[in-house]
Amino acid sequence: MATRTYSDAELEQLRGFPDSIGPDELIRYFTLTVGDVAFVNSDRTAANRIGVAVQLCSLPWLGFVPDRVDRVPDAGARRLAERLGVPVAALAEYGGREQTRTDHLREVAEFLGWRSAGDLDFKELDQFLLARAIEHDSPGLLFRLASEHLRSSRVIRPGPVWLTERVAAARQAAQIETYTRLEHLLTPRRRSELDGLLDVDTELGSTRLHWLSNGATTASPEAIKSEIAKLRFLRDLGVDHLDVSVLPVERRRYLAGIGRRSTAQMLSRRDPERRYPILLTLIAQSGVEVLDEVVQLFDQAVSGRESHARNKLADRLAERAVAAEDRLALLDAMLPVLLDSTVPDAEVGTILRGLGMQRIQAAHSGAPTRLPRDRGHLAVLDDSFSYLRRFVPDVLDAIDFRGTDAAADLITATAQLRGLYVAGARNLPPNAPVSFVPARWRGYLDDAVAAQDATAYRHYWELCVLYGLRDGLRSGDVFVPGSRRYADPTSYLISGDQWQLQRQEYCRLVGKTPDGRDAVEHARHELRDAVTALEEVLAAGDGAVRLDDKGELVIGPLTAETVPDEADALRDDLVAMLPRIPLASLLIEVDRRTGFTDLLVHAGGKQARSPELKRNLIACLIGFVIWSRSRGVLDVYDGPLGSVNSLGGRGYLRLSSTRVLRRSDACSAGGDARFAA
Repeated sequence: MATRTYSDAELEQLRGFPDSIGPDELIRYFTLTVGDVAFVNSDRTAANRIGVAVQLCSLPWLGFVPDRVDRVPDAGARRLAERLGVPVAALAEYGGREQTRTDHLREVAEFLGWRSAGDLDFKELDQFLLARAIEHDSPGLLFRLASEHLRSSRVIRPGPVWLTERVAAARQAAQIETYTRLEHLLTPRRRSELDGLLDVDTELGSTRLHWLSNGATTASPEAIKSEIAKLRFLRDLGVDHLDVSVLPVERRRYLAGIGRRSTAQMLSRRDPERRYPILLTLIAQSGVEVLDEVVQLFDQAVSGRESHARNKLADRLAERAVAAEDRLALLDAMLPVLLDSTVPDAEVGTILRGLGMQRIQAAHSGAPTRLPRDRGHLAVLDDSFSYLRRFVPDVLDAIDFRGTDAAADLITATAQLRGLYVAGARNLPPNAPVSFVPARWRGYLDDAVAAQDATAYRHYWELCVLYGLRDGLRSGDVFVPGSRRYADPTSYLISGDQWQLQRQEYCRLVGKTPDGRDAVEHARHELRDAVTALEEVLAAGDGAVRLDDKGELVIGPLTAETVPDEADALRDDLVAMLPRIPLASLLIEVDRRTGFTDLLVHAGGKQARSPELKRNLIACLIGFVIWSRSRGVLDVYDGPLGSVNSLGGRGYLRLSSTRVLRRSDACSAGGDARFAA
């Protein structure tokens, strides 16, 4: 049974030392205390001393001691040999007799407080493995968990073959336990429905198992309707009322994954005790995942139309800008004529008509209307109204949207919209809420009311509901019962009943009393002590806190903590050890990250920025530093000015050696030349 999990080479590795040891483990496990050294050095030869030391360190490290003690990693052997003062080569002479190693291991285990596994330990290990196997079915993980459990209990780990057999037995027991926990849900009718998932459906052309395992690839109306059909099929199977919480989440996810990866033929050949738990957890997990998928596709489809509308709006605004440019050009041609007092009034009309009547008529007929607050975004979204109508009624019929108090009006509007779809009504009820409508879209509803256009009002109101739902799902104000991704945020909190069960343990961990009255009484004692101390300070009248002649409380300034001279000296020493700042490189790096030179403006108002401007700006800044140093203002730069040449390596133009700003030039330039870029 063991070889089915591990190969012979892997079993050999599990019996011996790892190939290497990390520095943390080396320090933690291969550091001998004074008591350890005394135990190792008691009446032993050099070979036995280092051999016992290896066993003493290996047992807490690995949880067992390999047979070949001399194959301990070299770093550990050298560390122990240095601590004991014996040659490393002596380890090769240790353990010529197997009984010697066994006797030494017994002594080491007794010294460390470890023991060999007994019947009670085996029973506890089986219970531990069963609990872990219910959660995780990986044999490798279970083997590691079992080894850690034995090590934490200070029980010497048995051989890997025996432990692997216990892991295999625990996995088999976990399968039986899984079926036992779910057996009350497997009624004859449900068994028949689960077996039906493996039969080929003539309408689908495949099995329901394959149909449920393949999700949507695009957020199209057809894909949304297909996922809604899956959701309704699963609800017909009763998954919305199916409670499989008797199994851990990891076990449910593991079994559902097996169901998705398996074919119908593979599952049909499995034993009922194995097949039905897989199919049951599959439909339970699919019920939640398909629900999340429908809501996510709704979000993506609605957002896709919004993005499409933004692109169309950008094109329309660009066309509007072009038309406005033509009108402005015509206005620029007309204004000089109108403002020229030398032109007779009788000739003004003739001159203006000479600009082109067709041009004037086009400018007059194309006069743009005033844009709404959102620049017409919702109006462009209205063009996608028929597209949204292809799937929105199905989504609202299949999904039960709920919300917090902040989204109460939005949920009411959603319920009214669902009722309109079911009844086929066109007009909104007079009490339809609008408080959730964003301010940027409120004007559309007001204009529709003023124009008495019920159709436009219905369209805009419906769009506001849909995008309000989308935003509410993202913010958490709107949630979907039974969903995992869009669950009620309060469901992540501890309920009142759970808190009553967990209060004692939580208060014990944080060191607080579970009784609120005790906490209040403790706070009263603290307040009483603090007030007593304050009254003593006030009674003295000369403390940091006192009462003035008017009876007002005066709190003096807090005195700064005195810094020791040693701290100042240490700070000066550390500053002296720091390298000088290469100012040119620093300015280049800061400019690359922040772009501060783009914000510097010319003193004379010049707008043109030549390719050499960045180079000149940084050179002038360095010149100012040199000028400041000459007057003792600052002392930060002690590098060559030729460092500015590194501008070329940073993507700027290289500054030639003949253009380097000289120290004497910068000093003689004075304040006027400091920033003349």
